[in-house]
Amino acid sequence: MNHFGAQMMRHWQAQRPLEYQELKEPEKYFTQLGQEIAELVETRARSMAGTAPPNEGYLDRLQRLNSARLGAEGEVVREYLLQESEQKPVS
Repeated sequence: MNHFGAQMMRHWQAQRPLEYQELKEPEKYFTQLGQEIAELVETRARSMAGTAPPNEGYLDRLQRLNSARLGAEGEVVREYLLQESEQKPVS
């Protein structure tokens, strides 16, 4: 399970304990959810980073890519936290 899956699992344990207990295979569910989030973060981060400007230095590139990744992570995790109240998981 990646860190996104673990983060969502901890959130459910704290904020949605009854629904968490209803899951038949929580490890499997949050492993899959974490992978789904990671893939969306990767796609969004690439989009947010855009293309490298001419003569971009190493540190500028690193800052651009890190900023895009952090922004993408924040957006995607927030979207999942907002969506979860609208959907019941399939276990």
